[in-house]
Amino acid sequence: MYLTPQHVLLAGATGLTGEHLLDRLLNEPTITRVLAPSRRPLAEHPHLENPVGDPAVFLPQLNGRVDIAYCCLGTTIKQAGSEEAFRAVDLDMVVAFAKRAREMGARHLIVISAVGADRRSSVFYNRVKGEMEYALRAQDWPQLTICRPSLLLGDRIEPRLAEQLAGPLSRLIPGKYRGIEACQLARAMWRLALEEQDGVRVVESDELRKLGK
Repeated sequence: MYLTPQHVLLAGATGLTGEHLLDRLLNEPTITRVLAPSRRPLAEHPHLENPVGDPAVFLPQLNGRVDIAYCCLGTTIKQAGSEEAFRAVDLDMVVAFAKRAREMGARHLIVISAVGADRRSSVFYNRVKGEMEYALRAQDWPQLTICRPSLLLGDRIEPRLAEQLAGPLSRLIPGKYRGIEACQLARAMWRLALEEQDGVRVVESDELRKLGK
């Protein structure tokens, strides 16, 4: 069975994947409202609502019915400045956003995690992503879709050196560890929104690439 969401809540619309996803959502004729809070203003659109500011301030103030929520939030330890600051975004902020989305009526959450996510991992990045997934599962969503992309490829406003260096090599790696274009991930996330499959679904990077073609 396929559903067509009309009212969408999107976090991370200024990021690499979020930008592609926002463009996709605003060009879908079935979508009447996209609520996309962000730290910096987005381009105006008749179907876009864009609260701007500190998430700690505007998150509790978000209102209106939403059918589905997308979470594209994510940073790096270098950008965040410390492991604690990284955890505040990739774990705490994601969980708080999801909680508010559920309170607003969303029954389906689609979230970007990462390949290798595991709350018992010895790798800090993978461990935080795993803790985030575990916390979202505990929220008991009717439908939770966890996307685990490998290295994201695409042109960022603020380039990440590690991604620039690893990008060409990641295109050659087979299976779920092969890099994925952000536009492909965005297309896959939209297609996943049309599927009604109660419970938790984990979608690895190789499947995301197929869905995003």
